[in-house]
Amino acid sequence: MAYDQALAERVQKTIAGQTGWVAKEMFGGIGFMLHGNMACGVINDNLIVHVGPDKHESSLNEPNTRVFDMTGRPMRGWVVIDPPWLILESDLHTWVKRGINFTNTLPLK
Repeated sequence: MAYDQALAERVQKTIAGQTGWVAKEMFGGIGFMLHGNMACGVINDNLIVHVGPDKHESSLNEPNTRVFDMTGRPMRGWVVIDPPWLILESDLHTWVKRGINFTNTLPLK
């Protein structure tokens, strides 16, 4: 399974200049780790974002979002944002920032 490298590059540009980031290829996609915790990633041509359990339901009420489920077991606190919602840089930035905001609440690894 390949991932959209152009989308991954856009995510990297969004987080450029911030400390504590590592990009790691995994599960056929790429994850963006902040201080050891994954904040967001790209799988196929979708963005996945770790919004946390408190923002899970409200995030799913937004356009072009769905539950993140790779194995038949939905991952609560994670959402998938489908490509139509990622055309504008401002939309991509908003979603990446949500992942950063939640990940910053987690203990460092």
